[in-house]
Amino acid sequence: MIVVPLLTFVAVAYLCLRLGGGVRLALLRAAVLTGGAACLAVEALSSLHALHRPAVIVAWLLALTVLSACCFWLVRRSGSFGLPGFVGRSGPAGFFRFIRRSAPAKPEISAFATSWRSVRGRWAGLARVERLIVGVLGGLFLLDLVVALVAPPNNFDSQTYHLPKIEHWVQQGDVGFYPTIIDRQLAMAPGAEYLLLHLRLLTGGDGYYNLVQLAAGVGVVLAASRIAGQLGGGTRAQLITALIVGTTPMVVLEATSTQTDLVVALWVSCVATFTLDGLRARTGALDTLLIGTAAGLTLLTKATGLLGAGLLLLVWVGAQLRLRWWRGLVAALATGALMLLLAGPSLLRVQQTYDNPLGPAHLRESISMQRHDPASVLVNGLRIAETALQTPIGPLNDALAAGIIGIAGILGVDPQARDITYWNEKYPYMSWPPDEDRVSLPAQGALILLGALLLAFRKGTRLYAAVFWLALLAYVVTVKWQPWGNRLIVFLLVLGAPLAGLWIASLTSRAELSGRSELAGRAGLAARAGLSGRRLATWATTGALAAGVAAAGFAVAYGWPRRLVGDGSIFTTSQMDQRFIREPQWQRDYEWAAAAVRASGARRVGLAQGYNSWEYPWWILLPGVELVSVQSLQPNLPAAPNTTIDAMLCVKPVRPCEFYTSPTWQNTEVHHQGDVAYVIVRHQ
Repeated sequence: MIVVPLLTFVAVAYLCLRLGGGVRLALLRAAVLTGGAACLAVEALSSLHALHRPAVIVAWLLALTVLSACCFWLVRRSGSFGLPGFVGRSGPAGFFRFIRRSAPAKPEISAFATSWRSVRGRWAGLARVERLIVGVLGGLFLLDLVVALVAPPNNFDSQTYHLPKIEHWVQQGDVGFYPTIIDRQLAMAPGAEYLLLHLRLLTGGDGYYNLVQLAAGVGVVLAASRIAGQLGGGTRAQLITALIVGTTPMVVLEATSTQTDLVVALWVSCVATFTLDGLRARTGALDTLLIGTAAGLTLLTKATGLLGAGLLLLVWVGAQLRLRWWRGLVAALATGALMLLLAGPSLLRVQQTYDNPLGPAHLRESISMQRHDPASVLVNGLRIAETALQTPIGPLNDALAAGIIGIAGILGVDPQARDITYWNEKYPYMSWPPDEDRVSLPAQGALILLGALLLAFRKGTRLYAAVFWLALLAYVVTVKWQPWGNRLIVFLLVLGAPLAGLWIASLTSRAELSGRSELAGRAGLAARAGLSGRRLATWATTGALAAGVAAAGFAVAYGWPRRLVGDGSIFTTSQMDQRFIREPQWQRDYEWAAAAVRASGARRVGLAQGYNSWEYPWWILLPGVELVSVQSLQPNLPAAPNTTIDAMLCVKPVRPCEFYTSPTWQNTEVHHQGDVAYVIVRHQ
């Protein structure tokens, strides 16, 4: 069944390709339309309490059948798989005019041959270094594909709240809230999990979960390179942009995980590339649909993405209002309606449960800044920058961290204060090792910041650079420093990479270098000095890019918690061992308790957990068993009565497991081992 959504996406992409704009735009349009439809389908089936495997399979098969019929009909009408008579007609109106006017024609046998010759011609036109970039990116993503298919989901946060919520949805047949002590399962935006839910119901397991982030990783590379082209960059600028994004260690590591940062970065970058198309021309109905859907998916996936997408939407709406005010107003209202359609149901559930659409107060305050005075914002920004740009050079890192702490002292700001620091965490933190939760991005980050600074004063890029800097400032003002904050700035990396690509391409342009050489020959020492400076900058940026490629390769081969070689390799470690690779000391305890519960024949099992406990392993170890929580932090959702369960599992609960036992249980004994305990219930 995994082939069904893939074929559906291909069909959507083909229909989008018929609209013109190139393959990249078609793939990004297809990603947004497919993602938006998938999320709407989840909410629709949930409202009918029909979120079960048969319904989802029927929905996908129906969509594939309809789309395949449309593709087949278009091929018959146009006479080939090519784009004759249609390229240049954008929007649904031109699409349907083309359909009506196209007469049946004899199939063009040479269509594919022509396309293949075009590809070969483009490849032949690339310089050697540009071909090398394509090869590096292809190799990295091919290795990521191997890791994504072989390794099971083993991200820490996914064990706690990303994946358990999916199992609860499958168990109850809808995405309604349920009692739990881990309220991040409810309050955190569910957009990426909605996509995983489709794979769960289609395939019956989690074996293909990692492919969602991998697809998003490919998508952000395509989107960033297209943005570079929209800003005036040629082939080299677009390829360098793709290289910067595709070799960022955080990107290659998260591309094989079930985190959500690449997914939200994809939606933000889609908002960026779609809105850039609408800055100088009136946006049609299709483009408005795409922009609104991408923005809605951003809100549904992770609210921090709106720090970038929101600014882009404001610029786009302003441009549309200048072109024709009433059309701009309609576009803005339509975009807002689409955002509410996609994210509204989820936000409403959170609002009804916690009286705030952003979740409970303790969760909001753990992430968002409570102080916004200039000194606190400056200290927060410096800590975020040092953590993101950290290198393997220990003395340098120590010196930078000590300097930041010293500046904080001069400004009268406590760098460990809870109102600007994530709870129970302490600055500084070693972030350079290749770990998917924290790895830094010194080479890519430095190039992006420098490129954004230099292009902030260049005509044609000033507006986009200003949006990038404002988004970066908005992040520093609103989000506290945290050890794993490098994950959260991936969308900023993708937005800023085109600026770095444009700047570096201008340095490495052979035409510019030859022009400088002629100037040097005529103007003497001063010109030669300028040329030497440009060459020095070129070599420095080339070295930074090479260092980034090396870091990406090391991250894929030896990154954590999924690596190709070394101790814990995905090829030499069992699937269950890989699931517990973050906390191997827990595995024996979990398996011991699960074996006892299975042997008892229990069908309904209560869970007593801590706020950061791993719940997902229970769903893997106890398939077919109904799991419910005997705790609840939701005022309107009482915990499951302990009189209705057949067994109870406890993992680091706030209170001892004995607290949750019932006087109606007969001859029950709490069995302990390590951090886990279990009770087999015998009711009176």
